[in-house]
Amino acid sequence: MTTARALPTNSLAPWAEIVPGHGAMTVADLVALPDDEVWRYEVVDGVLGVGSSVYKATRLAGRLFATLLAFVLTHDLGDVTPPDGTYDLDASGQSTTGLVPDVGYIRAELLPRINPDKAISFAPDLAIEIALDNQYRPAMGRKATCYLDAGSRLVWIIYPRWRQVDVWRPGDIVSTTLNTDDTLTGENVVPGFAHPVATLFV
Repeated sequence: MTTARALPTNSLAPWAEIVPGHGAMTVADLVALPDDEVWRYEVVDGVLGVGSSVYKATRLAGRLFATLLAFVLTHDLGDVTPPDGTYDLDASGQSTTGLVPDVGYIRAELLPRINPDKAISFAPDLAIEIALDNQYRPAMGRKATCYLDAGSRLVWIIYPRWRQVDVWRPGDIVSTTLNTDDTLTGENVVPGFAHPVATLFV
C-alpha cells in the first residue's frame, strides 16, 4: 500500500467531455434525458458532461455491485445503487451538480429521505468509480473530491489498467493507493466489508 497523488487544481469535471449545444442544466434535466446504452451523462455546475464505458469497466462494476449489495442486504446496512443512480450533490439547493457513480452505497437511516421518482438528494456514503484507460489520476481525484465535498465518507477510484485502487476519505489531501496484495475494506462506512484488490481484476 502506498500513499500518493496530491489534489488536482481543475475546477470543472475534467473526467468527462462537455456536451456542446446545451445551455445551463439542472439535475432534474439530467434525469429527464432519454436512456442511452453507450453514453453516461452527468452535470457539474450546470454544464452537461458525457463519458462512455467499456466491457472491462462494466463487468468490474457489475461484479462489485453484486458483491457489495449482497453484503449490505445480508447485514441490513442500507442499499446499493448500480451505474444509473443519479446523486444530486448541490448543497446550495440550485441542483446544478449531479453525478452517477458506478456503484453507490447508502446507509439505512438515509433511505427514508429518498424520493424514488427523483435523483437521490444527497451524496452516497461510499462512491465507487471505475476509471477508463483515458481517465487519469488528476481528473479522477477531482471527481473524488466532488463526492467528499458533498458529504461522501469514502470514495474508491479503481484503475483496471494499473490494477490499483485509490482510496479517498474526508480531509485527505492525497489518496491512499492499494495494490493487488492489499485488501479493500469498508472501514467504518460499510463495517465488516472486505474485498481483496487482486480479485477485482480476475
